[in-house]
Amino acid sequence: MRRSLPVLVLVAGAFLGVQAETVLVLPFANQSSTHSLDWIGESVAHTVGESLAARGLLVLGREDRQEAYRRLSIRSNAPLTHATAIKVAEELDAGAVIFGQFDLTPPAPGGPAGTRGSLHVTAWTVNMGRMRSAPEIIGSGPLDDLAALQKHLAWQLLRQLDPEGTPEAELGLNDRASTRLDAMENYTRGLLASNDEQKHRYLTQAARLDDRFWEPAFELGKLHFGHKEYQFAAGWFAKVKPPATRLLEATFLLGLCRYYTGDYAAAEQAFTTVAESVPLNEVYNNLGAAQSRRNLPSAAESFRKAVEGDPADPDYHFNVGFALWKRGDFEAAANGFRAVLDRNPEDAQATLLLGRCIQKSGPRPADLKAGFERVKLNYEEGAWRQLKAALEAGKSKPRKSE
Repeated sequence: MRRSLPVLVLVAGAFLGVQAETVLVLPFANQSSTHSLDWIGESVAHTVGESLAARGLLVLGREDRQEAYRRLSIRSNAPLTHATAIKVAEELDAGAVIFGQFDLTPPAPGGPAGTRGSLHVTAWTVNMGRMRSAPEIIGSGPLDDLAALQKHLAWQLLRQLDPEGTPEAELGLNDRASTRLDAMENYTRGLLASNDEQKHRYLTQAARLDDRFWEPAFELGKLHFGHKEYQFAAGWFAKVKPPATRLLEATFLLGLCRYYTGDYAAAEQAFTTVAESVPLNEVYNNLGAAQSRRNLPSAAESFRKAVEGDPADPDYHFNVGFALWKRGDFEAAANGFRAVLDRNPEDAQATLLLGRCIQKSGPRPADLKAGFERVKLNYEEGAWRQLKAALEAGKSKPRKSE
């Protein structure tokens, strides 16, 4: 029998209509008597946060929230009142805060076998600048349809923060709207795990339970990457497929894995794919590093694009200088290394290579094998999309008459 879809309604009033500088999403409080469902509150917060971030809003991470809890002496699993939620948001200078609660109605006696009851979710959004609350959002649906319920909830909250934002069909969550409940539970428990062993066990189980669910694969990739297990990490990142909302980040990290394992052609391909959609400085820089390791002349141009995007970063200037030094353009390379030392006078490697440029001494085989290229591990797609959205919004506003 086909299950009914979750229903969501807005209760009274107009939309909030605010593009917050930063958004804080807090775990939803469990109002049921079943404490084993506490993970749902974290799952809702995580899904909403990921959805808003995918649309260009700057969402504060779980680490930021935990630090605020620590400073305010709030237990991590404590249910929050409106006043406490606002206090946490103030502690983090958030532009808006989203919080809520959920309850479970047990299945009716004599109902269909296998049903686990109906979930009821209430969400609130507060604009911290105006200290104004948006209308509450109420959602309900079968517990087994939690993924679809979260998708609808994320879209409604996005409409409050950005009334002219993305249509629901384009939110990018269709890939998780039918995710298995047990896979979501294991995934969320993996995020909450206190050590890497537990995290790996829960995430691996989630990936096995639902191979369409890309997020456990992404987190497992990051887990192995953090331990410098690049082959294992690459295998998990490669499982992140369209329409995953963090596909480009997974591809960026896959490129780093390929780079560190010496597959520079595959690394170049990964970074090229990302650069075509998100022209980030760090992407161009890493693309140049992969090209440089392949001795391709295009490396210098990729490095120059990184410098154009962020002239203050000495690593980008170093890579430009290194690429030019490799091909014997000593004068131009020297200018690159001088730019490094202007920004970081203590850079011993730049000092050494500047001296080599002045002596017109090119690279030896050992220099090329050592790999002096400097790569970047950070990936700031969210901040880039927020800036892009702000610029586009500014262009679309009519000019005031003189």
